[in-house]
Amino acid sequence: MKRCSPLSLFAGAGGLALLYFALFPISELSRGGPGAKAAVFVLLTALAVLALWLLHRSCCSLDRLCTLLLPIGLAFFLRAILLDYAADDYEIFLSQWVATFRDNGSFAAIKLPIGNYNVPYLYFLAAISYLPVPDLYLIKLFSILFDVLLAWGGLRLVRHFTGKDSIRPLVCFCVLLLLPTVVLNGSLWGQCDALYGALTLHALADGLGGRPKASAALLGVAFSFKLQTVFILPLWAVLWIARRTRFRDLLCFPLAYAVTCIPALLLGKPLGDILGVYVGQTQEGAGALNYNCASIFSMVPYGTQIDEAFGARLGILAAFALVLLLLVLAFLFRDRLDDGALLLFGITLTLGVPFFLPYMHDRYYFLADVLTLVWACTRPTGLPPAVLVQLSSLSAYLTYLRMKYTLILTLGGQMFTMLLESLMVLAGLIFTAVLLIRHLYVSSPCLPQGLGEKNKKSRKSG
Repeated sequence: MKRCSPLSLFAGAGGLALLYFALFPISELSRGGPGAKAAVFVLLTALAVLALWLLHRSCCSLDRLCTLLLPIGLAFFLRAILLDYAADDYEIFLSQWVATFRDNGSFAAIKLPIGNYNVPYLYFLAAISYLPVPDLYLIKLFSILFDVLLAWGGLRLVRHFTGKDSIRPLVCFCVLLLLPTVVLNGSLWGQCDALYGALTLHALADGLGGRPKASAALLGVAFSFKLQTVFILPLWAVLWIARRTRFRDLLCFPLAYAVTCIPALLLGKPLGDILGVYVGQTQEGAGALNYNCASIFSMVPYGTQIDEAFGARLGILAAFALVLLLLVLAFLFRDRLDDGALLLFGITLTLGVPFFLPYMHDRYYFLADVLTLVWACTRPTGLPPAVLVQLSSLSAYLTYLRMKYTLILTLGGQMFTMLLESLMVLAGLIFTAVLLIRHLYVSSPCLPQGLGEKNKKSRKSG
């Protein structure tokens, strides 16, 4: 076995030191006693070990594993620092929901109309209501678990493009764990976008890797956690056009979603309440066309009076037109839909759909954040949109967390609150769309899945 170099040993020692130093902010947590704090430290350490195990499982050498201890240790040290922060979303919503579960029999309360999340996340909230550890930390640790799975999904996708021997998949793993919006989303804010994000990345990795049933099933579970999965959902229609999946494989999507609903039905929750959650979420946005999101509606001067219903309809039509245009493009170039084109289709969807839709929130570019980073790790041309989207998303996060706009511009006597962020997303969208069109024009026609292997065998036999 190859030994670790002195430099990698030094990096590994630094990573272990950072994991040890994580004990200090955890020991100062304001909630819970010594036992609860010890449990939090053990769980956080276990998640760090999980990250290292996944790297090892991905054929990472011992020398590289020692080196990667440093960014892994830093990622978990940062999360330990942020655990004690309680955002308004936690205080107003999540903590109240957990308390309601605790006061009404935990899982027995699943049947009650608690919260506006779909049932898979409610199962988790009901489960932690039994535990003596403060729910704030358990909610964040659950998101951190999926941060790790998200990084693993990114590794799988990049490895699909670069191969096992490349260092780029390992870089993607570590950068995803350290990506500011990923760190802030779960560890500071207490949000759970990493859940559907991680499942979507693995679904895409399976879709590109020739496992269409697993891909559709994972996407169905992702959708059961978060409605925002619909931003990238049309990509599976593109996979069907590219003959990467069959219609019967796509049936695994509703089947997987249905399976997540079964426990709630058995616990007495009405089917209408389960299916109506996402309908209710779409109606909650009424009142403002934009919620600190870098979208086309942020380009409207602050305070401008516009017809909300009319503006919402225009935005929905624009998003629908974009999806339709991409599907037509996929059909016209169906023989050129290689893996790179499919990933670019996904990035274009995750940038374009929320850019045009009304009622978008600050976190709704989460998938775009991680997918643009994945593309940047596979191709240098992916770096500009990755930087633009991350800066825009981070600014939107800070706007909510600080309750203060990052930059207010005054142009022609009109005030714009998030114009720069919207222009960055628009630039990223245009850049990605241009890359997609160029890729389709210069790529060679692709054989349908399975024909390549068949032709290889025929050439060998000949």
